[in-house]
Amino acid sequence: MNTVEDYLEVWRIPSRIVAALSTGLAALALLLGSIGVYAMASYRVSRCVREIGIRMALGADGSEVMSPVLRQAMRPVLLGGLAGVAGCAAVSRVLSNMLFGVSAYDPIAFTSALFLLLVVALVASYIPARRATRVDPILALRYE
Repeated sequence: MNTVEDYLEVWRIPSRIVAALSTGLAALALLLGSIGVYAMASYRVSRCVREIGIRMALGADGSEVMSPVLRQAMRPVLLGGLAGVAGCAAVSRVLSNMLFGVSAYDPIAFTSALFLLLVVALVASYIPARRATRVDPILALRYE
């Protein structure tokens, strides 16, 4: 004998499949975005090895060199992240009737994705900058 719950379960299955597929695709998009941000940020900092070598040769401390390099690398990531949040807000308004149990402007989702990408960019910038400050300034000047 079938109950009402059994009949309802048949109608819930497509929604659950779509939700699982959407979650998987969102995770994949976040992973690809993180890889892209990591590559862009580390490349941008690695292009500053000569500048870091000159500053270190002139007697600058490692923290004095890393601060402007990290700030310079994080600026486009922050601007891109804010533009991405604005774009997501616009798209989520269009797709709001497909969202179940979630607001179209879910602040936790927006801020967590932005925070993750900012942390990835900071790590991607910090690692090459730290490596460049530990290199002998003469070797850094010969770099490129």
